[in-house]
Amino acid sequence: MTEKKITFGKIFWPSFLAVFIMSIIGLIIFSLILGGIVGSFGNFGPKPLAIKNNTVLHMTLSGEIGEKSSSTFNPSSFQMDKKVGLSDILYGLENAKTDSKIKGIFLEIEDLSCGYATAREIRNAINDFEKSGKFVVAYNGGEVITQKEYYVSSAANEVYGFPSSTMEFIGLGAELSFFKGTLDKLEVEVQVIRGSNNDFKSAVEPFFRENMSDSSRVQIERYLTSMWEDIRTDISADRKVKIEKLNMIADSAFIRRADDAVKYKLIDGTKYRDEVISLMSEKVGLEEGDELELQEFEKYAKKKFYHKQVLTKNDSPNIAVILAEGDVSVDGDGLTSKQICKLFQEVRKNKTIKTVVFRVNSPGGSALASDEIWREVKLTNETKKVIVSMGDVAASGGYYISAPATAIFAEPSTITGSIGVFGMIPYTGKMLQNKLGMTFDRAATNQHSVMTTNRKLTPEEYLLVQEEVDAIYDQFLSRVAEGRGMTKERVNEIARGRVWTGRDAMEIGLVDKLGGISDAIAYAAKKSNISAPKVLYYPLKKIDKWADLFEQLEEEQANEMSVSQQGSMPQELVNYYNQLKSIESMSGIQMRMPFELLIR
Repeated sequence: MTEKKITFGKIFWPSFLAVFIMSIIGLIIFSLILGGIVGSFGNFGPKPLAIKNNTVLHMTLSGEIGEKSSSTFNPSSFQMDKKVGLSDILYGLENAKTDSKIKGIFLEIEDLSCGYATAREIRNAINDFEKSGKFVVAYNGGEVITQKEYYVSSAANEVYGFPSSTMEFIGLGAELSFFKGTLDKLEVEVQVIRGSNNDFKSAVEPFFRENMSDSSRVQIERYLTSMWEDIRTDISADRKVKIEKLNMIADSAFIRRADDAVKYKLIDGTKYRDEVISLMSEKVGLEEGDELELQEFEKYAKKKFYHKQVLTKNDSPNIAVILAEGDVSVDGDGLTSKQICKLFQEVRKNKTIKTVVFRVNSPGGSALASDEIWREVKLTNETKKVIVSMGDVAASGGYYISAPATAIFAEPSTITGSIGVFGMIPYTGKMLQNKLGMTFDRAATNQHSVMTTNRKLTPEEYLLVQEEVDAIYDQFLSRVAEGRGMTKERVNEIARGRVWTGRDAMEIGLVDKLGGISDAIAYAAKKSNISAPKVLYYPLKKIDKWADLFEQLEEEQANEMSVSQQGSMPQELVNYYNQLKSIESMSGIQMRMPFELLIR
């Protein structure tokens, strides 16, 4: 009897199909089970919080403060990475003023990440809350009390620090990184093309210089000085310490620990956290042994804000606030023309909307995307007044999209202007040849058919790119001149890629008024004769059921004694979650901030 051979294909393909089908079935079962779990939680719309009498809102400012709140699932820790939105914070403070069950706010700050303009809006809202007669007690309990954290907490009625915390109060400084030496070692050359007189457009300097140019240093020192003046003025008003003394304290680095800050009257005392809790219990009037009722401010603000937005959406809103944050691009993450243009078109079609507040927090980006958004802002402003509110930064492309508005608001420390354009083309041919032994040869039908990073631009090609950059810069000048009612020559004098603070920008005509988003909304209502503002925020506030589920799971875990903080998910699911979204590269001519700074 002949032995019958079994081929590899007869074994592999049936096995492969079986595994594939079982994987699909397993995925379906997993989805059904998880769906059942989600369904068991019922309706995920935020339910009204049951606020008790004599409640103190526990406001924790930690991590990044964005324009709008967001929650992203982190698969490595099986937890939510949350970013609280400035809009939620401001509304929460406004609502708490008149909430009879709220007696005060317990403010804790640690690892705060935001710009000084955002910090100022928060502290202004805290000052406004205090006018209601309710207290705000701030507690800085981190290893290090940073200058920005202290700046926000200084708005509180009482400010305390952890006894052994270190503290910084040394003024503002900035450090830039330069890569020319690194690129030289790699034999990479960056061919830079700026607008012909854009000497302040220093975003490209790190690629061909080893230090700041004189023009770059001038603008950086100017806006740091301006911001420091505003910070000292605000702290002086709240702490009743003279501005000159604050500068002397910073110059001499007198404050190194929280105890030093008590000595110089910047904080009221050093206490352990339980002592601060006891102090607030006394303020509320609790008897000894009674527990202070603390309510998470973030949850309070988010739920109050969401419910207000739901009611407003169904009650003929008359003011739209469009939130725009991040780098300007056509699509992807951040401030995209695809989304922002759609929102403006939607608002124009909404007959009940009478005016628009455009909140811009962006260092700029794509020139093409900026022009797309500019067009929508201009069209909207022709039928419904658009009022721009600038956040921490609204520069270059961020200013470009603001220019057509009826009026522009900025905080004194907002970074704006930077009216300029640049392009960068790397030359990598020498590196690839000398480091990797690669060579290149080309065939083409025309003289410029092969423009590649593996050969340098010819003088003629460089001129072609320069002319394109100058044409876009000229258009930028025209857009600003038209929007701001200036001559193009005047705009050119204050442009050249230079960055200005909001205060300086108002003096030269790039900004109309100083103030935050609340001031811009009030102004928009007044200009459009709206006596009863009904404000609807865009993108429309939505509830993420998955985020809500994981947040509820986190809360349950937090109440258990033996929660492992290093729990992990099955590796396959981790891999799915860990697929990174592609970051959009700088393609085309750019309208960007001249640099990226870490200002402390």
